[in-house]
Amino acid sequence: MKTKGTAAAIVLIVSLILCGCGEDPELTRFKTNFENFCINVSTLDNSINNIDATSDTATGDLLKYIGLLDEQFKALANLDFPEEFEYLEELSDQASEYMSEASSAYQKAYADDTYDASMSEYAYKNYKRAYKRIQIILIYLHGDEPQDEDLISE
Repeated sequence: MKTKGTAAAIVLIVSLILCGCGEDPELTRFKTNFENFCINVSTLDNSINNIDATSDTATGDLLKYIGLLDEQFKALANLDFPEEFEYLEELSDQASEYMSEASSAYQKAYADDTYDASMSEYAYKNYKRAYKRIQIILIYLHGDEPQDEDLISE
């Protein structure tokens, strides 16, 4: 009976060691956090795309979702990147800065129940710049390098 318990314990220990072999807790935490960021951003993008432009709440809804995107991008910038991906931290900081600028510009574009087309265009350019950096981060995280000229150039 004692050997069965010992054998079971050894099998359990070996299983745990093999399952955890090569697992870096920092990398696992980063991957989980980054995956959550991507899911949250995707959900917010879907919400933005589903705004009924004819609704009385369309502008408020847009500004709310852009503000939530800004929070997500700030959270990304505050993530601790594992050592092998530290070179991507600057891109995440830039993405956050561009999204914050986009959020601020969208607020100004729709201030006082008016619409400022040039401010909205400026906001959208910053929004695209933020997403461009996320695309680049994703490419590097997949072990590739950006080849698309649109991603390489500003």
